[in-house]
Amino acid sequence: MALVTRLGSEYPVVIFSKSSCSMSHSIKSLLSSFGANLRVYEIDEDSNGQQMETELKALGRKPSVPAVFIGQELIGGSNEIFSLHLKGKLVPLLLNANAIWL
Repeated sequence: MALVTRLGSEYPVVIFSKSSCSMSHSIKSLLSSFGANLRVYEIDEDSNGQQMETELKALGRKPSVPAVFIGQELIGGSNEIFSLHLKGKLVPLLLNANAIWL
């Protein structure tokens, strides 16, 4: 879990994604629409992708993607991100992580 945790802490928002995953695309689009400073790891295209996927599954991510870290914390996947957005809690979370500026 060291690789995923380290990568998840390097940017305000880190998304572990697969290029063919429609939910990953939706999450990237939503967070980008706020102008968030994103770092995306496409695990199906990354040389360390298999290790990343194994570590994400060990963290309880099933399916492994999308997995979103905000402010160095694993927030979860699409359900968690969309739920935060609908409750009006996503933008404050992004602000606190210095991922967006208003």
